Amino acid sequence: MSPTSIQLVAAALFAVALLHTFAAKQFERLSHRFPRHAGLFHLLGEVEVVFGFWAIVLITAMAVVVGGEPALAYAESRNYTEPLFVFVVMVVAASRPILRTVMATVDALARWMPLQTPVATAWLGLAAVPLLGSLITEPAAMTIAALMLAPQIFRPQLPEPAKYLALGVLFVNVSIGGTLTAYAAPPVLMVASTWQWDSAFMLAQFGWKAALAVLVNATVATLVLRRHLLAPVAPQGAAAGGAPVPPTVVAVHIALLAAIVVFAHHPVAFLGLFLMFLGFCQAYERHQSPLILKEALLVGFFLAGLALGPTAVAAAAFMLL
Repeated sequence: MSPTSIQLVAAALFAVALLHTFAAKQFERLSHRFPRHAGLFHLLGEVEVVFGFWAIVLITAMAVVVGGEPALAYAESRNYTEPLFVFVVMVVAASRPILRTVMATVDALARWMPLQTPVATAWLGLAAVPLLGSLITEPAAMTIAALMLAPQIFRPQLPEPAKYLALGVLFVNVSIGGTLTAYAAPPVLMVASTWQWDSAFMLAQFGWKAALAVLVNATVATLVLRRHLLAPVAPQGAAAGGAPVPPTVVAVHIALLAAIVVFAHHPVAFLGLFLMFLGFCQAYERHQSPLILKEALLVGFFLAGLALGPTAVAAAAFMLL
């Protein structure tokens, strides 16, 4: 079977996208050489932008080769629920009321543990928060854990190997920590309804094993990092400074986050809730920190690019074998 023109184009664009991924740092250098266009080069130097950008190029090429209507029909046939949800839940989970509430809870638990408080705080950030992802979804848990651990572990003073160890453990623990329920981990979602797996089944068959692995991973990483965690670290970012957040504001944020998680598979519902969240943040701006819109948009754009591009690219690559 001979490949069609659009399949050849898709395969070529995929190859260019891969090259772009490995050459992303070169665009940062170009931004210094050509300051007039530094913003564009900085954007193209973001790894998260690569597949989204070339997916747009792919749709444009499809419109030129096969026509605008088929290209638009293909783009609309993709499922963008996960990219939209990840964007929304990252922004909400990283808001100051949510983050400060989680950090206050972790600090309170750390003081009750038979360990030095910084060590206990790091262990809870690497163990308890990833397991919380089974309730609030993995993207929300990853956002909270990363922001909470950033001033303590992911800081310039720590050796690079220590930071990579903590980052690797955090990635692994969040990925497996969402398997205690049937709705929090994307790989589980792909098969849960088809195979009729509910949360009770997940907890009995996979969840307790994943929880045990999370605890072991966090314990080993904390033991390795413990000598770097003893110095007190001032809070930074969304949880830093400012007056205490009123309980009513915290309650509204938690309620909106819970509702967004409940309607995670219904974009119309969770996007409507997100608009309510943005309006509430604007109304009570004095209790907020800047929302992580840029960071969440980059992640959402990356996931949307994966949803849009690989299907056509995989078909093209298969035809070219």
